[in-house]
Amino acid sequence: MTTQNNKSKPQNHLTTDKKSLFVGGLIVVLIASTPFLFYSYESFPADSNVWETFLFTTTTGYDSFLYYAWYFVGKAIPLMLLLIWFFTCRHWWHWIILVPIAMYAFQLWGVINQNYDQMDELEIYYVIPLMMVLVPFVYLIRARLFAKVRGDSLEKFEEELGKKRTFWKQITELFR
Repeated sequence: MTTQNNKSKPQNHLTTDKKSLFVGGLIVVLIASTPFLFYSYESFPADSNVWETFLFTTTTGYDSFLYYAWYFVGKAIPLMLLLIWFFTCRHWWHWIILVPIAMYAFQLWGVINQNYDQMDELEIYYVIPLMMVLVPFVYLIRARLFAKVRGDSLEKFEEELGKKRTFWKQITELFR
């Protein structure tokens, strides 16, 4: 019975490796194709705000469908690359990537809803609350990680957090 379990483990390992290789290959192809995806906006009509195909017809509130496609890919491509980076990053600080992801997501939502009166202006008001949660969270992860690496005790760590410091001193200690 032990030999059967040992034989099945390498097969599972091989299928996991093949799956990982396949997913990695898809990610590489997706990243490599981003220049082509970005410049795909040039294939949309520049003189009309109506796009007609044999399957459907759609209109936009922008002056031309080319402008709409340019705004769309200008937000969607960086968002896609940031999402790939977030999901494939193994560093402790990868949570902070959620800030630009949220910013681009709100901007893309504005493009999709055709909010061209206030394009790229109000997103900061939605991102600030996220930053107020994420930045201290990431700093706390960093502090705990480095405290464990240095071998500091938890009491010393809590004492360090309780010290009164100037704002500038706190900023400089972030990069120590």
